[in-house]
Amino acid sequence: MASRRMAHDVAIVAMGCTPFRDHWHRSADDLLVDAVHECVGSLPGATLDDVDAFWVGTQGSGMSGQTLARPLRLVGKPVTRVENYCATGSESLRNAAFAVASGAYDMVMATGVEKLKDSAYSGLAAVYPPADGTDVDWTAPAGFSLLAPAYQQAYGVGARDMRAALTKVAMKNHENGALNERAQFRKAVSAEAVENAPRVAGQLGVLDCSGVSDGAAAAILVRAEDAYRYTDKPVFLRGMGFVAGSGAGLATDGYDFTTFPEVVQAARQAYDQAGVTDPATQISLAEVHDCFTPTEVVLMEDLGFSERGKAWRDILDGRYDLGGALPVNTDGGLKSFGHPIGATGLRMVFECFTQLRGAAGARQVPDARLALAQNLGGQPGSCVAFVAVLGSQR
Repeated sequence: MASRRMAHDVAIVAMGCTPFRDHWHRSADDLLVDAVHECVGSLPGATLDDVDAFWVGTQGSGMSGQTLARPLRLVGKPVTRVENYCATGSESLRNAAFAVASGAYDMVMATGVEKLKDSAYSGLAAVYPPADGTDVDWTAPAGFSLLAPAYQQAYGVGARDMRAALTKVAMKNHENGALNERAQFRKAVSAEAVENAPRVAGQLGVLDCSGVSDGAAAAILVRAEDAYRYTDKPVFLRGMGFVAGSGAGLATDGYDFTTFPEVVQAARQAYDQAGVTDPATQISLAEVHDCFTPTEVVLMEDLGFSERGKAWRDILDGRYDLGGALPVNTDGGLKSFGHPIGATGLRMVFECFTQLRGAAGARQVPDARLALAQNLGGQPGSCVAFVAVLGSQR
């Protein structure tokens, strides 16, 4: 059964997002309060009392709805904590959207937060449940590093061309992040710096990998018919798809590392709901899950922006640059903005929200009408995937 359009259309009327960086002197509570206060404060006359229900997404920075209720001092409000790998922030938004679309609530809030820099981990923190010992034991860089050689072999791409495409992804996203005061890394990087960075796994160097950071984000959602009561620039959720893979890919000989089937399926759902038939020309900009540079290459094809086997060429030709035909990761993406797990999905939507309202400043995409946010969790062969299409018009 395909995911259907919701019975009531949904609009985002306010958002907030902290800078993503090393917040050594800010707790998860502090970050949530900052993001929520920015969100509510941008809506004239609104208070937290107006919000009927709340969702908070976090992988390891809190347990239960009290993760949000405690710092906000919420009394008598339903607060739900959700987690879905690196798509946790998107899961918060998805559940909040369903709740307001159902008619159960008039105004809801989705939030996401993560504190990674104080976790004593050098990478993304995770607590895995007991297993039978047959799980694939590899790091995230190791898993995603397999995408590049598989892509080269499948499409006959030479080592030099593949390396150039990966380098261009890193350079592009850092250039965009340099324009964004909220980004973790606000400095452009050269090709030499990317390619000479210390190796992490396979072809991936340090500058092929996204940043580990702290941050929080928040959104207020209402039914679309009520949106103009709160703001003259609402952003409408035109389509939304989510797929949790079975994980069978990791147990399959000859698994195809040139695609994320879960992303393809989630995108199809979102496009069908939004009436998008040609994403390569209809989408104005996209925020995608560039956890590692080869991930962005593959995603350009899974999302229908490039033909199969042609994304590397489109990247080198500048199609996805800020001034290109379809700008991707205009805020810097995970690569430059950073990746606090529970907040990332909402950060992507925050950039879409900002662009569609014409408020992105130096990185503004002209005449932005439809934006896409794609969030991914897990690893190749065992993923969860979220795709949303947002528009400036209902």
